[in-house]
Amino acid sequence: MNIILFGPPGAGKGTQAEFIVNRFQVVQLSTGDMLRAAVSQGTELGKMAKAVMDAGDLVDDAIILGIIGDRIAEPDCANGFILDGFPRTLPQAEGLDSMLAEKGLKLDAVIEVRVPDQELFSRIEKRAAETGGARADDNAETLKKRLEVYHSQTAPVLPYYQDKGMLKTVDGLQTIEAVTAEIMTILEG
Repeated sequence: MNIILFGPPGAGKGTQAEFIVNRFQVVQLSTGDMLRAAVSQGTELGKMAKAVMDAGDLVDDAIILGIIGDRIAEPDCANGFILDGFPRTLPQAEGLDSMLAEKGLKLDAVIEVRVPDQELFSRIEKRAAETGGARADDNAETLKKRLEVYHSQTAPVLPYYQDKGMLKTVDGLQTIEAVTAEIMTILEG
């Protein structure tokens, strides 16, 4: 089962991904983690990514897609994967579709956890209070910047999957359990 989870920062994607991993025995993939692993392992794509990052530039879509392609070919992804935080742009979504097709794979679900911005600010404030500000990104200014990026770059990818009839939206204002139940219904249906 190959899944993409969309949603703004603080929507609860990480929490839901854990439930999906446990239920379906799939692997949660983070492009940041995959990039760091490829660089530390010294793979060909990792060397290319390192050179780009050392120059202070963003790693291009072809390298990212190559790293994802290598990663999903590993044995632990045999049951599938969850992409959280990718694709972030329309060219990445199109590239992902092409790469999966080349491997004889497809996406089984694209799920958006939708939460209004104002609720996200409340959640961040609450989490910061509960943890004593343990996470450096638990503040309104950082969230504001991350939301701007999400709304300008990532949210425009949603119509791409909507047009393909793949996008399912879940109301992230529900309890964690209700969000989980709705996602499980989507995935099991």
